[in-house]
Amino acid sequence: MLKQVKGRWACLFLDLRFYLPLKTIQAKKETATIRGDVVPFQTKMAQAAQMLIAIAEHFSTAPILTVTDSWFGNNGLWKPVYKAIGSRFNILSRLRCNNVLYDRPEKRKPKQRGRNKKYGQRLGAATDMAKTVQQKARSYTVNLYGKQREVRAYSRVVMLKTLKRPVQVVWVFRRTQWIALFTTDLSLSVTQIIEYYGARWKIESGFKELKQDIGSQKSQCRNAQAVTNHLNFCMMATTLTWIYADRLKTDPERRHKVKGRASFAFSDIRRIIAEAALDPDFERVCPKYSSSPVNSVVAVLLRMVA
Repeated sequence: MLKQVKGRWACLFLDLRFYLPLKTIQAKKETATIRGDVVPFQTKMAQAAQMLIAIAEHFSTAPILTVTDSWFGNNGLWKPVYKAIGSRFNILSRLRCNNVLYDRPEKRKPKQRGRNKKYGQRLGAATDMAKTVQQKARSYTVNLYGKQREVRAYSRVVMLKTLKRPVQVVWVFRRTQWIALFTTDLSLSVTQIIEYYGARWKIESGFKELKQDIGSQKSQCRNAQAVTNHLNFCMMATTLTWIYADRLKTDPERRHKVKGRASFAFSDIRRIIAEAALDPDFERVCPKYSSSPVNSVVAVLLRMVA
């Protein structure tokens, strides 16, 4: 889950899946099992859809916007999740340059025969349209990668055959390059679309925090269930650290100054938590471990009997 914590984006982990390629499973002589249960093969798309549906069950009323790269931004992810969740599920992804776009169909005319058209006039590929709409682009101020930046962008609602529905496409133009973003949520503004997709990079930062700062990659477990438990605890620790930072009254200070980076780092939050845990007042809330009073009574009785 991507969340803004004290003005910066953070990645909070909610679920996980282990992916095993089909050829790896077939190459093994014995079937892969966990606690005696056979591990079936699942594609990455099916695993992603399964996690989104499971998370949506916990947040039964909240709208869910999934931000993905171009590999997941197609009907393979959209169709099963939309079928299970419904209209509160939307996707935001990068449009491939060879995706063909169509205009929205015209309104039905009086006394028109036959079915309504699903797609309007063919507009061309995303690359062809980028050359056409570049002159119509306007400037937007967006919070991108921790800074306020000026970008030129153009937005248009079109029909996308890969999803079989209308989508909002935003072409973002840089000095020498351009990218096209699309979303099924037509209510999002151009600024929101660019900022949300830019925040997707924080997922990669979250992997670094999980592996290096929390230590998930240093596990010495060899049992499948032990590896899963270790990773679940590491993910929980990462998420709770960001929740702790969100509850702080003031913004944490950055300990190691880096040119161009004014916001705090994940390690700064860990340091604050460590200082709070070592404070003497912390024992009032979480007292030190002591022998159970039941066990002490049993020990006294045993000594009396002896």
